[in-house]
Amino acid sequence: MIYFDHSATTPIHPDVLKKIHEVNRDFFANPSSIYKTGRKSRLLVEKARTQVANAIGASSEQIYFSSGGTEANNHVLWQIIKQEKKHVIISEIEHPAVSKVLKEIETYGIEVSTISVNDQGVVKIEELIDLIKDETTLVSVMMANNEIGAIQPIKKIKQILKKYEIPLHTDAVQALGKIKVDVKELDVDYLSLSAHKFYGPKGIGALYVKDKDDLGSLIIGGNQESGVRGGTENISGIIGMGLAAELVTKNQDKWIKNLKELEGYFLEKVEHHLPHAIHHKTDNLPGLISISFPGKKSNILMAKLDRANIAVSNGPACSSGNIQPSSVLKAIGLSDDVNLSTLRISFGKNNTIEEVDYLIKTLKEIV
Repeated sequence: MIYFDHSATTPIHPDVLKKIHEVNRDFFANPSSIYKTGRKSRLLVEKARTQVANAIGASSEQIYFSSGGTEANNHVLWQIIKQEKKHVIISEIEHPAVSKVLKEIETYGIEVSTISVNDQGVVKIEELIDLIKDETTLVSVMMANNEIGAIQPIKKIKQILKKYEIPLHTDAVQALGKIKVDVKELDVDYLSLSAHKFYGPKGIGALYVKDKDDLGSLIIGGNQESGVRGGTENISGIIGMGLAAELVTKNQDKWIKNLKELEGYFLEKVEHHLPHAIHHKTDNLPGLISISFPGKKSNILMAKLDRANIAVSNGPACSSGNIQPSSVLKAIGLSDDVNLSTLRISFGKNNTIEEVDYLIKTLKEIV
């Protein structure tokens, strides 16, 4: 199978897989235990915390492990119901791990306002300014979109919010490994990560918190994660995430260069061989392409590509099986016909020019 759906998930890096096996075999002791093997587990967990922190320019004490990006987002958002101020602002193209959570939180008397995006999928800054009010307690805008790859001006948004002393959360799940993520430069208050998006294991993520005093608990139990996330730590997952983050730190520039080359080559071939295709150009994540084939149905195209041993997507994997028009594509102004004919192609560090050639050849045959 030729895999072109790295925005959904990435294959585990061989070094990470090897490390996870080693940890499960040799370092299974509970990190809260005081005997020797427990202390060794604790040291490994803290090393991983430092590795994740280094990947985003943070301090290790600002990193809290979670079960993934969804939990990290929930951890921040559910704190709103404890705040005196009850108004939150998000973009209209947030992942369901933000937008659906806030639908639930609204039932607790929280008011949610939504910022529109332009045809590039970038939030309209002037709308954000208009939406801010005295009751605003949080703004949450994803760093990069999972369907079209649009990159948001997070640093600029934070500069605006600083004047009003409003904290900023960003879902950076799609970003790490594809663009620079530096929390000091961005000046965000909260940032969510998920290991399986950058060649780490599934079921593990992290939340960056600038100031721990601003974070309560989501999962109540033991005193793990400095008391803000109860439950015995997923040691192998944490250590796998740490190593994956370290590999990002070492290899990101090389990986990005490869993604950009594959994207450029693919689009050049599309222009020549598939002139009726519509590429939704944005200032996007390298290697993530949203492309439509008007008159065709994306689910049928996906099935035909699958039979040719090619894996692509027609939107977020979290909504697979749903053939309704994408709300993200609607937000950037696409008609339902174009929307429902759209494929998401997302390259990874191991894809090759030869694989892209096969994709183009197959698309020519089925479109």
